[in-house]
Amino acid sequence: MKKVLVFIFVALSFQAVWAENSILSLHIIGNSVIAEVANTPQARQQGLMHRKHLGANRGMLFVFPEPGLHAMWMKDTPLHLSIAFLDERGVIINIADMTPFSEKPHYASAPAKFALEMPTGWFNKRGIHSGMKVEGLSPAPPGQ
Repeated sequence: MKKVLVFIFVALSFQAVWAENSILSLHIIGNSVIAEVANTPQARQQGLMHRKHLGANRGMLFVFPEPGLHAMWMKDTPLHLSIAFLDERGVIINIADMTPFSEKPHYASAPAKFALEMPTGWFNKRGIHSGMKVEGLSPAPPGQ
């Protein structure tokens, strides 16, 4: 009985963390993305940690309170991910491939307001690169 109650508590705790994240439909040169939104310090810190799978065309959009030379890393993240840093207008500044479980930081090369994590190679396979615009960011909640 105790094991069942512990499992239920843990499951509800994870559900509460993910329920905080809203979902946005984004578009990049005809490619659709369903992105979970991480706009609070807690959600940004959690990111995709401990996740073992992302569905097709799914990722996470990080929303920062202010544009800056933000850095991202892969602590406790088993997924293979690429990250695109975006300016305030949604224009891609730079894209980097990240290594699972690595604490090596990857920085925006210019002030970024957003970062979009997708499976490694997702951007490259679709010909998406710096200078292209991500559409659909306007309904994103503000960064806290």
